[in-house]
Amino acid sequence: MSDLNLTGEARNEFGKGAARRIRRAKQIPAVIYGHGVAPLHIVLPERETSRAIRSANALLNVTVDGVVHLALVKDVQKDPVLQIVEHIDLLTVQKGEKVIVDVRVVLVGEPAAAVVVNQEEMVVSVTADATNVPVSVEVSIAGRTAGQHIYATDLVLPANTELALEGVMLIAHLAEAAVAPEAVAE
Repeated sequence: MSDLNLTGEARNEFGKGAARRIRRAKQIPAVIYGHGVAPLHIVLPERETSRAIRSANALLNVTVDGVVHLALVKDVQKDPVLQIVEHIDLLTVQKGEKVIVDVRVVLVGEPAAAVVVNQEEMVVSVTADATNVPVSVEVSIAGRTAGQHIYATDLVLPANTELALEGVMLIAHLAEAAVAPEAVAE
């Protein structure tokens, strides 16, 4: 379960001007949606929310008007220059529910000498329990030689987690390192 608790307030002002007023008051506009229920528009405290959403796929307990909503962060809109959070979309979830999320792919280990690793995909979509979403998935490249490929099926997935994609997805390939012309002349 989530240990990230936030207290929000329902909002009834919408539009660009209202959003700017909310952000000037050190709050973040957000919306909680899902399960066929009407979206709940809220404001969240800026500092606590920014800390809580640092990790991808953060699971939050958001209390609004005394009701606790278990929500998964689906989208965060940031100002492209200032990098301040402008809006957050939260997906309401339930314990035991399966969700599809994107998780980071981490390559561990060192390949054989003179081998360059080209990582094609940085994230992969997985189906996981809403209350137990992995932060990342790992695949070992230790000792691999040039010409080898790493596919999504090679990833080490945590228990109760499955790949959400169909077909073959290339995660990385290993190639021979280019030799400098000066080194060949010697």
